[in-house]
Amino acid sequence: MKKNEAQQVVRILNEALPYIQRFSKKICIVKYGGSAMVKDDLKNSFARDITLMKQVGINVIVVHGGGPQIDEELKKSNIKRNFVDGIRVTNKETIRIVSETLDKIVNKEIVDLIGKNGGNSLGISTDRKDIIIAEKFESKKTDFGYVGNIVGVNTNYLFDLMNSNYIPVIAPLGYDGNGQIYNINADIAASKIASYLSAEKIIFLTDTPGVLDDNKTLLSTLNPKEIKKYIDSGIISGGMLPKISASLEAINNDVKTAHIIDGRIQHSVLLEIFTNEGIGTLVKNG
Repeated sequence: MKKNEAQQVVRILNEALPYIQRFSKKICIVKYGGSAMVKDDLKNSFARDITLMKQVGINVIVVHGGGPQIDEELKKSNIKRNFVDGIRVTNKETIRIVSETLDKIVNKEIVDLIGKNGGNSLGISTDRKDIIIAEKFESKKTDFGYVGNIVGVNTNYLFDLMNSNYIPVIAPLGYDGNGQIYNINADIAASKIASYLSAEKIIFLTDTPGVLDDNKTLLSTLNPKEIKKYIDSGIISGGMLPKISASLEAINNDVKTAHIIDGRIQHSVLLEIFTNEGIGTLVKNG
């Protein structure tokens, strides 16, 4: 290693040290989705980020989506994807494919990737019916089928896993008291889990730099009042709305900060947590 490269490494470590000390033993929920789940280089850098976070003492939990993989498996079965107001309409055959895809393909791959990078993770999907407690999502306009809301989380089990040096990797699936499985929006699932655990922070990986203003400039920090203004004016709209809503839900329920960051950048999670500037949008009260 050349001298200037070595000096840069030392500078980076010095900058990261206060954040490592600050967040050690704290809980961080990372919602994993978008391009970071599809491109091999991004998948590997994400797995390394998560492993490093656990190594320096952060109790990290991964909550993942799986939309592209689910769509691919539905296509193989000649089932058309059906969304209403951004929610996947999930009939009996669709919930079977959704749950199998999240369990056997997506969740397993994430656990394997973390393992290959030296981490110790455990997948939570369809094998345990007592971790994510759900009820049917009710809508006056549409019957969404087997789509659920989280009404309970087995926090004791998750604390036990984290204290045993595991990284929980959670699929957005829940069960009701009768053992019926439900598909849950992954952003909402991550927010609910963060709230039940009173997490220090929640991080959403997206395919944009963060929340942008009408000039496409990154808004580095936002509070609830500013968010309402931007939603009312239409600046925050479309696919960003669920993540902003999930961020607000989290910070209004015992989560200190929410971060919306660009998952297309390698090691984006570390850049957001361990550098002075960060790379995305920070959402917090006050």
